[in-house]
Amino acid sequence: MRDLYREQLSGLNQELIKMGAACEEIIALSSRALTDYSEELAEKVSSVGALIDESERTIETTCLKLLLRQQPVARDLRQISAAMKMITDMERIGDQAEDIVDLIPKMKRGGEENYPRIREMAKAAQYMVTEAVNAYVKQDLDLARQVMDYDDVIDNYFNEIKTDILGFVAANPNEGEFALDLLMIDKYFERIGDHCTNIAEWVEFSVTGIHRSCQ
Repeated sequence: MRDLYREQLSGLNQELIKMGAACEEIIALSSRALTDYSEELAEKVSSVGALIDESERTIETTCLKLLLRQQPVARDLRQISAAMKMITDMERIGDQAEDIVDLIPKMKRGGEENYPRIREMAKAAQYMVTEAVNAYVKQDLDLARQVMDYDDVIDNYFNEIKTDILGFVAANPNEGEFALDLLMIDKYFERIGDHCTNIAEWVEFSVTGIHRSCQ
C-alpha cells in the first residue's frame, strides 16, 4: 500500500513538472507574439492553454484521490495541499499569457523599442516558473525562497518599462492607445511573476507548515 502511495506521489510530481513546462512554453509564446504574431501562433497558445487547463484537472483529481484514499498526515498532507494551491496559480499564468496574445493583434504599431525589455521580463518569469516547480519536487526550501526574492527582478522590469512607456507617450501624444495596450502587457507579465511567487510560497508551506500570509 505504501509503495502505491509513493508511486502516486511521484506521478503527482511528474504532472506538476509537465504543467510547469507548459507554463514556460506559453510565456515564451506570448513574448514571441509581440513581434512575430500570426494566427498559427495564436492557435498554438490556445492549444498550450488547453493543456494547462487539462493538467490542472488531472492534478486536482490526483490530489483528491490521495487525500481521500491514503489519508496522508503531516508533511505529505502539506505537500498535497500545496499542489492543489499551486495549480490555481499555474492555471492563471496560462490565462494571462493568453490575454497578452489576444491583445496583440488589436494594437496599433509604434514604440516597439520596449519589446526587447518585455521579452527579458518574460524570460525572468519563465525562470521563476521552472525553479518554483523544481523547488516543490525537490522540497528545496532555499530554492523556493530564491524564487520569491527573484520577483524583485520582475518588479524592477515592470517599473522601468512603465517609466519608458510614459516617456514614449510624452514624446508621442498620438500613440496613447498603443502605449496603454503595452502597459497592460507589462502588467500581465508582472502578475505572472506574482503567481510564481505564490507558487514558491506554497512550496515553503509544504516544507515548513507555515504560510507567509499567516505570519
